[in-house]
Amino acid sequence: MKLIDGKEAAAKLQKTIAAEVAKMIDNDLKAPHLVAILVGDEPASQTYVNAKEKASRAVGITSSVYRLSEKTTENELLNLVDFLNQDEEVDGFIVQLPLPKHIQVERILNRIDYRKDVDGFHPMNIGKMVLGEEALLPATPQGILYLLEYYKIETKGKNVVVLGRSNIVGTPISILLSRKAKLGDATVTLCHSRTENIAQITKSADIIIAAIGQAEFLKADMVKEGVVVIDVGIHRIEDLKLEKGYRLIGDVDFKGVSKKASFITPVPGGVGPMTIAALLKNTLLAAKKRGQ
Repeated sequence: MKLIDGKEAAAKLQKTIAAEVAKMIDNDLKAPHLVAILVGDEPASQTYVNAKEKASRAVGITSSVYRLSEKTTENELLNLVDFLNQDEEVDGFIVQLPLPKHIQVERILNRIDYRKDVDGFHPMNIGKMVLGEEALLPATPQGILYLLEYYKIETKGKNVVVLGRSNIVGTPISILLSRKAKLGDATVTLCHSRTENIAQITKSADIIIAAIGQAEFLKADMVKEGVVVIDVGIHRIEDLKLEKGYRLIGDVDFKGVSKKASFITPVPGGVGPMTIAALLKNTLLAAKKRGQ
């Protein structure tokens, strides 16, 4: 079993991004500017936004954060989105999810200028992705592709099973891996909460992308020997033995599945760092596109 080190792969990608940003600055162009909007004080979201800020600074990308009260209204958030859409100093921005229940997520995401949509959630970017056209790809699926490429994991002709059909991970990665491309040409089965006999399906998979949102859902008896496993899930479980009082686990029973896998991502330290690196890559691409 080989551990897929997301931190190592992300560091390599960020080094490339930093070199391109430095070249822009050397040519008297402004550094790309990434903005994050954080509504409320959800701890996981705060940690994630802080990590994005740190990673942005490390590659020379300007980073700003709007920290809004959980009581922020939908119209107030829409007004901020409109402002950032018009701000020539901003190349890309994200609205950190989840949002408070009184705010319609789709309405907010659809309002973002797709050219600044560095999370890759806007219908225009999703549509272009489906058609195989140039687009800002969703960050987590893009990060998964970078991991597969970095570890030279072949996808052509492989049987891939995706667990979870969200618009953020499951559906886009199933499309990306099935299309005709260097990191594609796979036969993809998309499973979800209504899929029957999931274990029978996963046992035939060469590659499994687990993004079903259930802690340790994928067990050792559900996979074959030599499978490649990408675990997108992250769950905080109480563990009073640890000083911080909790531990993080994924959608995969790592202890059991790792004994049969040829490659597997850890949680944390697998997909997460690559999601942030892909976000920075999208910000760089958006800045270059806007500068043309």
